[in-house]
Amino acid sequence: MLVVDDDEGVRTSVTWALEADGFAVDAVGDGLEAIQSLEGNRPALVVLDLSLPGVGGLDILRRLRQTEAAQRVARLPIIVLSGRDGETDRIVGLDLGADDYLVKPFSPGELAARARSLLRRTHEYSTTDHDPFSVRGSGVELDHQARDVWVDGAPIELAAKEFDLLAYFVDHPRRACTREELLSAVWASQAGWQTPATVTEHVYRLRQKIEVDPKRPKRLRTLRAVGYRWEG
Repeated sequence: MLVVDDDEGVRTSVTWALEADGFAVDAVGDGLEAIQSLEGNRPALVVLDLSLPGVGGLDILRRLRQTEAAQRVARLPIIVLSGRDGETDRIVGLDLGADDYLVKPFSPGELAARARSLLRRTHEYSTTDHDPFSVRGSGVELDHQARDVWVDGAPIELAAKEFDLLAYFVDHPRRACTREELLSAVWASQAGWQTPATVTEHVYRLRQKIEVDPKRPKRLRTLRAVGYRWEG
């Protein structure tokens, strides 16, 4: 596991908490060290501070996800740390591919618990029998391995979390999905960590790309007082 934070106190407390949970931890203090460490040895999970000297955390996150997409390798679980708690900052981090988001100050014990949960969910998803190329008769085609999407035969570009959200819907057709379920399944989080408005915002963005008329969605329907349903 790799911890990236320029605050020595945070690095130490996080490292101790994770090691107490049985994780082997490497800790670095800036973006360049993080990139060098990731190029040398792929960890099981990354704890990444956004405010780093030199290469910033968002740049590292973007670079990692682009490399994974180009090489068609499994996504590395990433928990982002930030001193900013605004909704916009959270959405930007999650859009770029973060799996969870913690605002400073935080409890190292809570971070360790989230790391365990995220690793468990990542393992469960990777060992589930997914069809690498899914076609669901709704005009949407999804390639899980290449992370490519076509709508009515035309390729479209999706942000990392938009793809993850669409993949979950496509893999669970005609199922009523609550925002809380989606936070848990797609963000490996809970409503106490990210607001359900995060799901609402991502659904809105997704509809702009997959619906003929986003104001009257036919593929991704809203269920009042419940959540959403994919009409696959």
